[in-house]
Amino acid sequence: MKTELFIAGESGNEIYIPAVEDGIEWSTERWGVPGRLTFKVLADGILNFSEGSAVQLRVDGAKVFFGFVFTQKRDKENRISVTAYDQLRYLKNKDTYVYENQTASELIKMIAADFALNAGEIADTGYVIADRSEMDTSLFDIIQNALDITLVNTRQMYVLYDDFGSLTVKNIADMYVQNENGTYLMIDEGTGENFEYTSSIDNSTYNKIKLYKEDAESGKRQIYGIIQDGANINKWGVLQYCDTVSEGENGEAKAEALLSLYDKKTRNLRITNAFGDVRVRAGSMLVVNLDLGDKKVENFMLVEKVKHTFKNGEHFMDLTLRGGEFVA
Repeated sequence: MKTELFIAGESGNEIYIPAVEDGIEWSTERWGVPGRLTFKVLADGILNFSEGSAVQLRVDGAKVFFGFVFTQKRDKENRISVTAYDQLRYLKNKDTYVYENQTASELIKMIAADFALNAGEIADTGYVIADRSEMDTSLFDIIQNALDITLVNTRQMYVLYDDFGSLTVKNIADMYVQNENGTYLMIDEGTGENFEYTSSIDNSTYNKIKLYKEDAESGKRQIYGIIQDGANINKWGVLQYCDTVSEGENGEAKAEALLSLYDKKTRNLRITNAFGDVRVRAGSMLVVNLDLGDKKVENFMLVEKVKHTFKNGEHFMDLTLRGGEFVA
């Protein structure tokens, strides 16, 4: 395995290939967090970079990470611990957006243009959001709210990520990690060192959905409708989720979709020290074949979080997965 790290000089005219100590870590999460690269280099008197310097990581020639230095931490042995983030870091900015009759993809393109972000492949999310106001909200949350509205109304999940310097949106149906022979990347007892498995109804489980609608004339909030699962209420007690219905939104379809999404146990699965593959990022889909004791998993799962570690010529990854009853 050949790992190459490049750092642009402070002037932008030089490119350094530093000696890295203690390996490199690259991590991504499916929403709300930029891709992050961390590493340590030796301040040798030649290396000259600063906050804002561009950083690239390539592994066996594959383009893995492109971002910018945000933090340096030095010690008395002249080692510099560096944290770099990809372009999604700028989505932590806050702003106010009021928009009408736009899809999530159109909104993302607008935000990218407003903040001089480099947009790449942006899939057409299809669903038109009639109107929405986002006041003093992070760009991450503005975008994720639009993608969540799209998910509830279409059952289609889209993933936003940075692809080596290009803002990218894809349907998870296009995120399967497939090998050249047509098979899919699989995690099993032989490819993962260990796993942590938890089942719960404590987080993100709801068996009763209550929707409200704003009355424009009175200015009051009216109960729009209630849908519930009596069987699971008998087993777990009432676990209620409240939300609003916007003008033009199909409230009945929204309530049914929310109950379908949340009326189940959450099962969390984390794999540690699996054999690394740079094609795997948050949002990827891969096959999991594991016997967890009370449940056997043999299906595709969505990568919610992944941390890749490159060290001493080896590559391992830690994965947090969801799929079916699994919610990371």
